Amino acid sequence: MKLPKALKSIRMKLFFTLTVVVVIIVFLLIFINSIVLETYYLYSKVNTLLNVYSDVNDYYNNQNYNIDIALELEKIAVKNNFDIIVKTDEDISIYSSNKNFLDTLGQITSMEKYTNAKNMIYAKENVQIRTVQDDKTASKIILLTAQLDNGYKLYVRLSIASIQDSVKISNNFLLIIGSVTIILGGIVVLIISNKYTKPILELNNIARRMANLDFSKKYIETGADDEINNLGKSINIVSGKLEKTIKELRRTNIELEKDIEQKSRIDEMRKQFISDVSHELKTPIALIQGYAEGLVENVTTDEESRKFYVEVILDEANRMDKLVKQLLELMKLEYGKREFNNTRFDITELIGEVIRKTTVMRENQNIEVKYNPKEPAYVYADDFFIEQVITNYVTNAIKHVEEVNGNKYIEIKVEKHDNKVRVSVYNTGEQISEEDLTRIWKRFYKIDSSRNREKGGSGIGLSLVKAIMNNYHNDFGAYNKDDGIEFYFELDLHEEV
Repeated sequence: MKLPKALKSIRMKLFFTLTVVVVIIVFLLIFINSIVLETYYLYSKVNTLLNVYSDVNDYYNNQNYNIDIALELEKIAVKNNFDIIVKTDEDISIYSSNKNFLDTLGQITSMEKYTNAKNMIYAKENVQIRTVQDDKTASKIILLTAQLDNGYKLYVRLSIASIQDSVKISNNFLLIIGSVTIILGGIVVLIISNKYTKPILELNNIARRMANLDFSKKYIETGADDEINNLGKSINIVSGKLEKTIKELRRTNIELEKDIEQKSRIDEMRKQFISDVSHELKTPIALIQGYAEGLVENVTTDEESRKFYVEVILDEANRMDKLVKQLLELMKLEYGKREFNNTRFDITELIGEVIRKTTVMRENQNIEVKYNPKEPAYVYADDFFIEQVITNYVTNAIKHVEEVNGNKYIEIKVEKHDNKVRVSVYNTGEQISEEDLTRIWKRFYKIDSSRNREKGGSGIGLSLVKAIMNNYHNDFGAYNKDDGIEFYFELDLHEEV
């Protein structure tokens, strides 16, 4: 049978242990009382009887001191609850403390009854102490018979019933004391055990939390130099070390996961790079190979044709070099391998510098640029990469700007709103379909491959914009407007404090 959990607690175990101990002690005392107390009591009374004999003998031997012997004998009888008779050598009673005892003593006629060895307690010289059956009272008594130095006879009676009553009373008293001790002891044990079991239960709770890897709970030290407090200190130390170790293991595990993820991303980047390069370099390599074979086989004999062949080869080689560099940069941005050197700068000045660098491209096509910043706009970013974003937008606008309704221009705006700086580049020309507006940010996506190649595009520029802006977690995009299209991006405004 399985015991309830409450009965398994330390409190109940202490209570039951105390109860069993007290019960055992009480029954042991009762047993000792029943066996030993009566014997000890008899031994004590025998000594008292002998002392009484000695005192009475002295009284009669020293009668010249004017001692009232009858009064002294009365005192002895009352004090010890004895019955005393003194008779002369002629068997005449000269003192009796109890008439009933005198009558009983007169009925004892057979000396064999007294000399039974089994009943004899003490026998020496003129003194005998024995147990006697009092037929009149039907009870056992202790009887001292002695002859004094003057020849008188002394008889002292003591009832054994009083001894047995004392044993019974003592046993009953022990039962009462035992019951009271169990009740009071149980209360005391519950109070004391609560004091000691409370920290043990707390330590158990802490250990259970530790088993579940929860190290937030600590043992509150009491300052006492005892086993429980020392155990609490040790558990706190173990908890701290385990928590530190597990944190280190978790940190190591996270770093390991990051390393594995990073290796996986690098491997993916490598595969993607090889795939993209092999795909995009097919055309320029084929062109270079074709024109190089033409030169080797002397397909053309005039100098001008040879020069054209060489220029095509150089142009395609430069295109491949630019493509590979842009692709490597894009890979680093997309896979988080590029570190940004962020500084605070005025983006309006950076736009002005980009416009200045593209002057020759614009003048060749007679393109007007509308850009009139009203005030500085400070941002916190890497000006090198932000310049690439602006340059991509501006060069794309220059490549695709067309005259619409008599207008042919590029307009650049810098606007502040909601702690953001929004840069937009608009150009007149053909609009882009809504489907293509979402695809142009993919690498190598070209709306018109033939036209794009003629204008020197690689299909990576807008992918670079997307990768840069994703690193800054800011909005970017493009949408159609009347007579043209507008590209935009945003950065956090960083005004001077």
